[in-house]
Amino acid sequence: MWVITGLGNPGRKYARNRHNVGFMVVDQIAQEYGIPLREGEKYSIGKGAVEGQTVVLLKPLTYMNRSGLAVREILKKDGIRPEMLVVIHDDLDLETGSLKIRKDGSSGGQKGVGSIIQEIGTGFFTRVKIGIGRDRDLAVSDYVLSDFPSSEKVVVKDAIIKAMNAVAVILTEGVDMAMNRFNRSPKAAKADSRQK
Repeated sequence: MWVITGLGNPGRKYARNRHNVGFMVVDQIAQEYGIPLREGEKYSIGKGAVEGQTVVLLKPLTYMNRSGLAVREILKKDGIRPEMLVVIHDDLDLETGSLKIRKDGSSGGQKGVGSIIQEIGTGFFTRVKIGIGRDRDLAVSDYVLSDFPSSEKVVVKDAIIKAMNAVAVILTEGVDMAMNRFNRSPKAAKADSRQK
């Protein structure tokens, strides 16, 4: 069984924030594969199948910097190994709409990922990072808690679909295949398509 976790902050106030793009991907997966999410006190959760693989979809509701509490609880309760965990989250260091998949590593400054590493005691889990870019004129906290502007909504919507597809490839063909297929910026992907 896989655990697919999207990171974000709970509540309507944060729903469309850049920081919540992980939640958006989990919602997209739930919709695409008909997996209802049930909201509890600490997390929203749903169990179902993605491309024939049994999954738990998880959205921690403990705010970003305490995301690991919910992840640890689910892994422990269902006896799931960390290598069966996929975490989807925003990344300031990637251009908006780009995807990067990693097998393991440090938090890279992402507080939700840092909380998960701290709570489960390892960084050995797959991450699907979605670029949200940066604004050097804004404090990081203000930027990540702002909504995507209308000018970015199309590229972000495309990134959410790509992230969902990347998760499906991770589950069925492995992380290496997903990395080969999806670790490209939107500009590079457009350039490739023009050359074909």
